[in-house]
Amino acid sequence: MKPVHTVLGEFSDGPSLLDIAFSDAVQGAEQDDEMAARLLDAAFEQFCRTGIKRSTMSDVARLAGVSRITVYRRYASKSLLVEHVVRREFRQYFDQFIVDIRSAGNIADRVAVGFASSMRAIRHNPLIGGLMIAEPDAIVPSMTSDGGRTLGVVQQFVAGRLLQEQSAGNVADDVDVGLVAEMMVRISASLLVIPSHVVDLDDEAQMRAVAVQFLVPMLGPGRDAHSEPSVRLDSAVGTAGDSNRSSHGRAARACAARPNEYLSAQRQ
Repeated sequence: MKPVHTVLGEFSDGPSLLDIAFSDAVQGAEQDDEMAARLLDAAFEQFCRTGIKRSTMSDVARLAGVSRITVYRRYASKSLLVEHVVRREFRQYFDQFIVDIRSAGNIADRVAVGFASSMRAIRHNPLIGGLMIAEPDAIVPSMTSDGGRTLGVVQQFVAGRLLQEQSAGNVADDVDVGLVAEMMVRISASLLVIPSHVVDLDDEAQMRAVAVQFLVPMLGPGRDAHSEPSVRLDSAVGTAGDSNRSSHGRAARACAARPNEYLSAQRQ
């Protein structure tokens, strides 16, 4: 099986898994058919239970209630199955990001909501978040040893959203949205992989306030870049974060119910 870091971001000249997930989210990928969804749900839950390395195709088949041959007919190798599972997770992440920011009234709130939503989605994803806790040596290389491709895809996504804001007059014309997106993504990545003793990543109100104070000013004096945000840092620090940490997807709910089982299995 390929190591996790090559699953998340291929080193070849072809498109990486994140490239494909990004294209799926932006262009609207076709939904998985019933059998594919069944197998991916089973694989997702199995990977959460015992980790990717210890899971077998037979385990996935058993959980899905099908024969091992059926799994192999759809996914010729375990590596391919892992790729499709991870691809779906990132596709859902991009989709959810777009949904979350729609309710924000101005760009300051959209940046704040998007930042908090991204951190929550990754940290509380039973598979990706679980691996970051139990196997950081498998996840961190995907962001540091692939020539910047993993972060580059996320930067492309964020830059695209900021460019739309700039075209609408919400970001100053002289702002380099590509550079701003780069800084936003790198700040987010740093907080995810290096524990903070100052910022509570599970306090959503504080995360939004941090974004308003430190990320929004990067956008310059656009039409609404500095509109009154709905949250401030001084009112957020020390408050309880959003308690709604519901997992997305059918298998995610089952997986999230057993975090201790997952972490124990990873550490054995």
